[in-house]
Amino acid sequence: MAERITITEKSVPGLPVGVKLRFDKQRDQWVILAPERLFVLDTIALEIVKRCDGAASVGEIVDDLAATFAAPRDVILKDVGALLQDLADKRILAA
Repeated sequence: MAERITITEKSVPGLPVGVKLRFDKQRDQWVILAPERLFVLDTIALEIVKRCDGAASVGEIVDDLAATFAAPRDVILKDVGALLQDLADKRILAA
């Protein structure tokens, strides 16, 4: 079993090989497609996952979201960290 990835503010998250962010026309919503799994994203999760391009750090993603939505950085950091850690634990996110 692979070692657990711990998401920090310096982590640079991205979708691993075989995992894709796609718009599902039948469901009329964004999903993450992974081998034998499908994750439906709500609006907030979509905004976060779209920024996980393998180039931006979690800190940079949080800064962008805080500026875009005029929200407190500490609140966004907590929420983003929780979502990304959950996705990493499910092997849907690499960092």
